[in-house]
Amino acid sequence: MTGRTWMRKDRLLGYLLDFFMLTIGSILAAFSIEEFLVPCTILDGGLIGVGIMIHQVAGVPLSILTIVLNAPFLLLGTKKMGITFIGKALYAMAVFSAFLEVFAPLGDVTQEYLLAVCFGGVILGAGVGMVIRAGGCLDGTETIAILLNRKFHFQVGRTVLIINVVVYSIAGFVFGIDRVMYSLLTYIVTSRIMDYVETGLDQAKAIMIITDEGKVIAENIYKELGRTVTILEGEGLVSGKKVVLYCVISRFELFQLKQMIQSVDGSAFITVSDVSEIIGRHIKKKDIRVLNKE
Repeated sequence: MTGRTWMRKDRLLGYLLDFFMLTIGSILAAFSIEEFLVPCTILDGGLIGVGIMIHQVAGVPLSILTIVLNAPFLLLGTKKMGITFIGKALYAMAVFSAFLEVFAPLGDVTQEYLLAVCFGGVILGAGVGMVIRAGGCLDGTETIAILLNRKFHFQVGRTVLIINVVVYSIAGFVFGIDRVMYSLLTYIVTSRIMDYVETGLDQAKAIMIITDEGKVIAENIYKELGRTVTILEGEGLVSGKKVVLYCVISRFELFQLKQMIQSVDGSAFITVSDVSEIIGRHIKKKDIRVLNKE
């Protein structure tokens, strides 16, 4: 069996694992929403939170609202985010919406608010974390944040937080301040669990790539992600001279970057590290022109 055949099998297995995680994560998130949060009028953040508010006030099925509210933003981001990301996000949202309908008629797990906050937040965080780790998303808010990050350099995590503050502020006028406080507690629990499943809401990742296709990969990273790359020369003890690429990205771009590298050089060696702090400008595509090196 040739190396190329093995590579195809590995890629197929990777896709199957991704869609398995997307499915399980979406089901867990739907279970948390319908069985813990909605019965206690506790809101999730983002567009799903907006959907819960509309559902509570107007009685429109949450499954329908999830698709209606999120689909336009995903379609808006198709060109920038890539068809793979959008396809996985649409699949995750479809599964999520379907299981919202499945769980809606079931009896509530609890009417105790603190239990709903703790267990609902844990299950929701685990589900959303699995979806993001597999390269998808359940909320168009993340797409909005990523697009704003690429165009105006707004931090993804900060943008998501601002949107959620607006959602919770509106909820305070509609449902009362106590529901907002319970919702904020749920948001904190959910975010912490997401940290375990997929670290950092807006944590930067330092990527080091050792490859024979350095120029092509660097140009693709610049073209697709708008990130500049530092190109170094290296030499392996056995493999000889290599090109070493170094760049810093957000965690939301990690999946797309790995797919991009594998499509060019399946034998590339990649390391991913957390970045606790960035000092200086985080240069993006619109800041500079490409340096033409001969």
